[in-house]
Amino acid sequence: MKTPSVSRATPPAILVDYLRTGGVARLDERLVIFDNGDAVFSGKDVNREIQINQTELETLSNLFDKAQFSMLENNYTSHRYGADFIHYIISYHGKIVYTEDSAVPPALQPLIDELNRIILTRQAQEPATQQFANLYT
Repeated sequence: MKTPSVSRATPPAILVDYLRTGGVARLDERLVIFDNGDAVFSGKDVNREIQINQTELETLSNLFDKAQFSMLENNYTSHRYGADFIHYIISYHGKIVYTEDSAVPPALQPLIDELNRIILTRQAQEPATQQFANLYT
């Protein structure tokens, strides 16, 4: 007797992994966006599941394309010390770019601005959670 096959949903793939740290406020924030629009934001004392709508996903995709992200160098840092510098790590389709406030390439700034906007707008809208149980359901 054959056992029926169980259909399991494929877990979403990570689309964008964005980390910003440092600065006077001592930021330590991470935004992970999955290809299905689910996302997780974590920061000081905060863990949130958020939803990125289709328009925002398209905007991000367009900004990555416009920045020619895959063609960027891996490291844009000034090699200067600045206690107020915010450091960024952005991963997209397996490519990782490191940069900081004093050295962000002009093509990358609109993308950083959009990721920061997503974080800021969702912090006020979404309820905080301690676990990410709904992410894979």
